Amino acid sequence: MFDRIVWRGGDVVADHSSIEWTEATWNPTTGCDRISRGCDNCYALALSKRLKAMGSAKYQTDGDPRTSGPGFGVAVHEAALNIPRHWHSPRVVFVNSMSDLFHARVPLPFVQRVFEVMRETPQHTYQLLTKRAGRLAKVAPQLEWTPNVWIGVSVEDATELARVDDLRKVPGAVRFVSAEPLLGPLTDLNLAGIDWLIAGGESGPNHRPVDPQWVRDLRDRCSAAGTAFFFKQWGGRTPKAGGRELDGREYSEMPARFALAAVPAK
Repeated sequence: MFDRIVWRGGDVVADHSSIEWTEATWNPTTGCDRISRGCDNCYALALSKRLKAMGSAKYQTDGDPRTSGPGFGVAVHEAALNIPRHWHSPRVVFVNSMSDLFHARVPLPFVQRVFEVMRETPQHTYQLLTKRAGRLAKVAPQLEWTPNVWIGVSVEDATELARVDDLRKVPGAVRFVSAEPLLGPLTDLNLAGIDWLIAGGESGPNHRPVDPQWVRDLRDRCSAAGTAFFFKQWGGRTPKAGGRELDGREYSEMPARFALAAVPAK
């Protein structure tokens, strides 16, 4: 998940992320719990246990064992808010790789402070991803959506397509869908108003296989709708086990209206 994990003041800061579609991660909140099938083999839950054992202060809050397990309770981190202010060179930043900013236990005033930091650091491009699309749509009018903020929802199978309808209500500069882990076909996906789609198979020892036809269908839908298509991985026991090629080529498209300065090639 990370090319480099850096200890800084008792905290863990991840820069140069190995996630193919971003450059760095920023976690002003940590912790989450299971909300749908896509959470069953959550990488963040497994990583949080390691970080807790390493003594990271951000991962000492116990979660509900019925939903999230030990060491993955939701917490906000005042000290982490200023991290992007110290990154002077522009970065593409995935916000909350270890949490969900729109979780019900993240207070709205804290969410607003995260948006304030993003507004005050326009040199960076921020990518927010949530499964809590209902809360996102509810609080979106109370947030300041600047041009450097992208917003996406995770959709792992057809039962979660309503998240895309909620996403369309949000005035993000870029709206995107993360179909990862892709656990079923999305034959009724409506891409109207969606700028970008990321697809990927599940990884880890308990990964569920992805059908190549599900991925092809998403690629073709994106082509027809003018939506950028990014195929992240086939998945497997390790994230890169199956590679990234679909029908003999890699798909690494980014939203055309927002050219990025150098998301590194992987």
